[in-house]
Amino acid sequence: MTTPTPSERTPSQWEEIVAVDSTHSTRYVERFRSMVAEGKDIVGEARLIDAMLGRGGRVLDAGCGPGRLGGYLHEAGHDVVGVDVDPVLIAAAEEDHSGPTWLVGDLAELDLPARAVAADFDVIVCAGNVVTFLAPSTRQTVLTRFTRHLSSTGRVVIGFGAGRDYEFSDFLADAEASGLTVDLLLETWDLRPFTENSGFLVAVFSRAN
Repeated sequence: MTTPTPSERTPSQWEEIVAVDSTHSTRYVERFRSMVAEGKDIVGEARLIDAMLGRGGRVLDAGCGPGRLGGYLHEAGHDVVGVDVDPVLIAAAEEDHSGPTWLVGDLAELDLPARAVAADFDVIVCAGNVVTFLAPSTRQTVLTRFTRHLSSTGRVVIGFGAGRDYEFSDFLADAEASGLTVDLLLETWDLRPFTENSGFLVAVFSRAN
């Protein structure tokens, strides 16, 4: 698969939102900082990832935002790399959560070895509806790049809600075409089972080969 040149790169839907509203990213950061100050739980997804790993696991937080999950997983003893296309969110992650490696990057162009970061992750987590903010034309490309960055025994965990113009069935078909196989489908990050009526999906994959 040919990597697009910068002039050919398709912007994500997140980037399109930010282009229209320059304050969007800052407000997003402050929203989660306010939730932390109020004592709200914002790391439920990270607790599930932590339970899947032994100490010192390698984690890629794909679409890491301001670092709420990667920061928690680093404190839990894991080696964390976070990647997000939005430099404002990465700057907030660096400010609020020292320790992980935070990188600005487009998930559709993910190539961490080219940036001197090993690609054999034990878990790749993509939470917070990130996949629904991708450009639709890049969704399968992103999933393929996840597969390429996974260790032979690693797992990819992706969660997003219904009603966001990405049908669960289409997502699962894209994942299969990208070299991933379903290990487990859940309705929530606290392990409730997925059903045909579920409004949210947490999918756990491993490499098909």
